[in-house]
Amino acid sequence: MRVAGEVVGEVGQGLCVLLGVSREDGEDEAARLADKVAKLRIFENEDERFDRSLLDVGGEALVVSQFTLIADTAKGNRPSFSAAAAPEAAEQLYEFFCAALREAGVRVETGSFGARMAVELVNDGPVTIVL
Repeated sequence: MRVAGEVVGEVGQGLCVLLGVSREDGEDEAARLADKVAKLRIFENEDERFDRSLLDVGGEALVVSQFTLIADTAKGNRPSFSAAAAPEAAEQLYEFFCAALREAGVRVETGSFGARMAVELVNDGPVTIVL
């Protein structure tokens, strides 16, 4: 991940987590989500079955703040972001999520909260999941 042309976060095998924070989210939801991300069995075992977690494979997580995930597109053609948390609250919960993921045993890299980031991703496999 680059900000202003400079690499600010980079991982090997693992996950790119796009994290959107809504006004209704709190530390309980962030802790539960971090635990789920660490333990979700979405990596293949030797039989090519999804049976290994991020922890099992020693994977890493690149966590990207992404308020646009909270967009409401139900009316008109311009998305509304009114359900997204205010930047200060979102950043605090984003940092809490990253810390909880680290406490679970995952190496975490991040970008720069609120910055325009260029994220490069090699999607090795068919897995993209919304949690």
